[in-house]
Amino acid sequence: MSELAEGSVAPNFAMRDSSNKIFKLSDLKGKKNAVVYFYPKDFTPGCTTEAAEFTRDYQKFKDAGIEIIGISPDTEDSHDKFREKMGIPYPLVSDPEKEVAKSYGVYGKKTFMGREFMGVIRSTFLVDKSGKVLKVFGKVKPAGHSKEVLESFSSTGSG
Repeated sequence: MSELAEGSVAPNFAMRDSSNKIFKLSDLKGKKNAVVYFYPKDFTPGCTTEAAEFTRDYQKFKDAGIEIIGISPDTEDSHDKFREKMGIPYPLVSDPEKEVAKSYGVYGKKTFMGREFMGVIRSTFLVDKSGKVLKVFGKVKPAGHSKEVLESFSSTGSG
């Protein structure tokens, strides 16, 4: 499984926002840039850190015309609880079959404490208004990532 390359068209997917409205990544085309970030599981330490930082910086992204979208294999119910507990203002996409993760090339072999298993590899994609991938962050470290992403959008001239 190879990760989606910079310059590729970002695969489309549907999501539900916090007001239960369904929309697609393609609905942002021509309107907003997007941060599409994949994370393994709601309520785990790294994922909580990452979500907290994107939540803290959300207004800065919004002011720059950038939407944030988090994706994990968790259920809608889990996402609702995670969004409520963390005060997450952006959409979280439920991907239980890992179809979206596979389309972005971020579902693969992982190692934890010497054990190998298949899972979602923490990754972030910066998608411009035309729907193309501007930048890929693979094997993301959660702490400081939101700031890194915001700075990266600014440096590409798309922020």
